[in-house]
Amino acid sequence: MTPEKGTDSMAHEERFLPPDDILRQAYVQGLPAYQQLYERSISDPDAFWSEQAEALHWQTKWTTPICKHNFNLDNGPVQVSWFEGAETNLAYNAIDRHIEAGLGERVAFYWEGNDEGNERTVTYAELKSMVCRIANYMKSIGIKRGDDVTMYMPLVPELPAVMLACARIGAVHSVVFGGFSAEALADRVLDSRPALVITSSGTMRGPKPIPLKAVVDDALAISEAKGHSVQNVLMLEQLPLSEVGGIMRPGRDVTWREAVEPQPDDCPVEWMPAEAPLFKLYTSGSTGKPKGVLHTTGGYMVGALATTKFVFDIKPATDVYWCTADCGWITGHTYVTYGPLMLGATQVLFEGVPTWPDAGRCWAIVDKYNVSVFYTAPTAIRALHAKGDAYVTRHSRSSLRLLGSVGEPINPEAWRWYHEVVGDSRCPIMDTWWQTETGAHMITPLPGATPLKPGCATLPFFGVEPAVLDEKGNELQGPCEGMLVIKRPWPSMMRTVAGDHNRFEQTYFSAFKGYYFTGDGCRRDADGYYWITGRVDDVLNVSGHRIGTAEVESALVAHPACSEAAVVGYEHAIKGQGIYAFVTLKAGAEPSDVLRKELIDTVRKIIGAFAAPDIIHWAPGLPKTRSGKIMRRVLRKIAAREEEQL
Repeated sequence: MTPEKGTDSMAHEERFLPPDDILRQAYVQGLPAYQQLYERSISDPDAFWSEQAEALHWQTKWTTPICKHNFNLDNGPVQVSWFEGAETNLAYNAIDRHIEAGLGERVAFYWEGNDEGNERTVTYAELKSMVCRIANYMKSIGIKRGDDVTMYMPLVPELPAVMLACARIGAVHSVVFGGFSAEALADRVLDSRPALVITSSGTMRGPKPIPLKAVVDDALAISEAKGHSVQNVLMLEQLPLSEVGGIMRPGRDVTWREAVEPQPDDCPVEWMPAEAPLFKLYTSGSTGKPKGVLHTTGGYMVGALATTKFVFDIKPATDVYWCTADCGWITGHTYVTYGPLMLGATQVLFEGVPTWPDAGRCWAIVDKYNVSVFYTAPTAIRALHAKGDAYVTRHSRSSLRLLGSVGEPINPEAWRWYHEVVGDSRCPIMDTWWQTETGAHMITPLPGATPLKPGCATLPFFGVEPAVLDEKGNELQGPCEGMLVIKRPWPSMMRTVAGDHNRFEQTYFSAFKGYYFTGDGCRRDADGYYWITGRVDDVLNVSGHRIGTAEVESALVAHPACSEAAVVGYEHAIKGQGIYAFVTLKAGAEPSDVLRKELIDTVRKIIGAFAAPDIIHWAPGLPKTRSGKIMRRVLRKIAAREEEQL
């Protein structure tokens, strides 16, 4: 892609036009084609979304109107439903549909383990057999539609297979990222109250063994002490328990080999109502208590398929797609387990880390499997950039045709490196903005249609109607900066916070009546492009992980020497945002390097290593309002070394 100076309102900005070879084969060719389709999706959403849904199998069709909703609390409870009256099954659409079309021998997953040479290939037919065995095991212990199942696993093919097995029989899955601590896992188990927890003995991340079963054992002990006893634990055997710790409790714990492998490899699907719960995914909230974002079946399915198709422009017969996300995050749900499989695509799963055994691992994998579409986070891009170009350029990467970015805004410097070095200045970058709550892409370029601006999420996806508000809730027009809201429902949006609909309403719909409030600030330029400026609430985005400041503060205060703590974000060269903690010590406690390490280790133990503060700032007192609220804007200025602006 050659940068050009634009015409009209883009005249003074660098922009990158779609390359001719991408434009010629794209599903949407040229900006006018996007604009026409977008306008239709807004003016006639029933027709637009019906067309997208028709690509999938529905056992029973929906009634009209296709969407019913209320976004305004003044008119009663917030509610959203799509495809009412319809019945479908997501696992059937992701697997069986393709096998019935004669594609059973197509590769679903090229799995690459942590260590080079550790690899597997899983076809769609083999994936179905695995999914059915898991589903039959779950049924054998009494799991039925509506029951909760929690997973705490590494990124092995069995993880998306477990998710699909839950979808197949109508169980509700909750995947917890394998980096969370026992305490954090216990919080999620106590909220979700699963009948079954599925884990692994342990795995390798780079040179380091990661115990998983031992963490589950500790988490379930905490859960049991607080009133919920999990009756069934299924463990995939990877590293020996003798090396990583953990026990097998008789009557509760079984191994994959003894429980799953003997099961029949066929299992009928449960046809589920479109609004039946599909999964819960816990995300941080500003109150400190994680919230279970609940997604349902039909709308999420259609949104995942449509965005995967249009944004990544995947041609299932020829493309090899690789999203580096773990299934513990929403990206691994929508753009690993569900969207690509519904398209019938072939994809790479990678269990390891991008820098093991060296910083060229990603590009070695790209060459090995001829990856054509690559989707990763700005954190990884910045970390690999810091290692130097040689790790990239010693690999061909000639198979790449499209790059993607997810998890946080990507800074222009990292964008340019990603484009010029990784993509050889020929691969468009799909800089996607969306959230756990939205379920699918909301503001994003399209490969053959959107002129790109480095660091900009660009234009809304079909059916998404964003607006920018000032602090009083007035809708701003034209170029402006303010708070990003969405004016109408979209199929893949969350339906509630599990078990707490009031929290759902208060978090997303109380600030501005009639709008979904994203919690993000943005700038809209003269071309109508949206630039995401970051969180406006007290949730940090660290390496693409959403971390509630209250969670980190609570963990710090759990240390006996800590009287009070306040956490803010600051610009971090690798992570995007780093964690800057102001700590007030109790009388008699003295600042020291030893205490600093203890505080950081406390956060690691209670939440996980990814939430560990980068900087501890000893603060004898914290700035507060008269009502006692900490003045975070003051702390942010200090963290950014902008004290002169106070």
